[in-house]
Amino acid sequence: MLKTETPSTAHTTLDQYPTDQLIHALVDDQFNAVHAVRAASAQLARAVDAAAARLIEGGRLIYVGAGTSGRLGLLDSVELYPTFSWPRERAVALLAGGPSAVYQAVEGAEDNFEQGSTDIMAVGLKAMDVLLLLAASGNTPYAMGALAASRSVGALSIGIANNALAPLATQADIGITLDTGAELISGSTRLKAGTAQKIALNTFSSAVMVRLHKVYGNLMVDLKPTNAKLLRRAVALTALVSGASEELASQTLKDCAFQVKVAIVALKNKVSAAQATQLLAEARDNLRLAIGEP
Repeated sequence: MLKTETPSTAHTTLDQYPTDQLIHALVDDQFNAVHAVRAASAQLARAVDAAAARLIEGGRLIYVGAGTSGRLGLLDSVELYPTFSWPRERAVALLAGGPSAVYQAVEGAEDNFEQGSTDIMAVGLKAMDVLLLLAASGNTPYAMGALAASRSVGALSIGIANNALAPLATQADIGITLDTGAELISGSTRLKAGTAQKIALNTFSSAVMVRLHKVYGNLMVDLKPTNAKLLRRAVALTALVSGASEELASQTLKDCAFQVKVAIVALKNKVSAAQATQLLAEARDNLRLAIGEP
């Protein structure tokens, strides 16, 4: 039996706990998710470097999964645009059962190997693309079908599973095992297995975006100001890095189509928006280089 499916020997009388003890047991078990991701740090680092090399040449991030894993992949994909201005068309999420499975489980969808293969080929998979294949069990047929199809085009496959020696991890180009063990509620991988996947995805995608120069220091300088909160943040970041007043930062942002990095280059180098855009392009989007910093 898979570790994630094996009944836990801890808290075998969970249903009889008083509520405060029940809460403590559930929360404390989540710490194991952090430890599992930390133990996979070397594999995550390898995946980040390999993915960044392809993405900088125009590849896409393509998330594939079923159930909780698929929904977590979808969540990570949609957050990349407002956080890092990562183009929506370069963050694709495939969920077994299609879009309706976000809200309601589609019975049997995860068991369809052929559909996983069909769906991944339907998005026009190319060699420069990066697949993030997610499954707590590590052998979900839908994800395995997508993995099998990816080999024909040479796309980079990264398999993330919660069981040691799972096919999804061992057969992918890079395997990441988040060994979270038995769940406190037997087989419910929406608990710490899901938490570990969320941490791993956040870590992976954030690190990739740092490598792609979407972050300056620890500042989110490539955000997309799609609402009032993010617009205020964009102005504050522009002012902080450039040293300009918030009034000047705000006006320069407008002149630069609300692109924070372009506005910073314009202010620091005292050049026009067009010139700043050119300087960033010449620096391959590296803000430090564009403003003359090492």
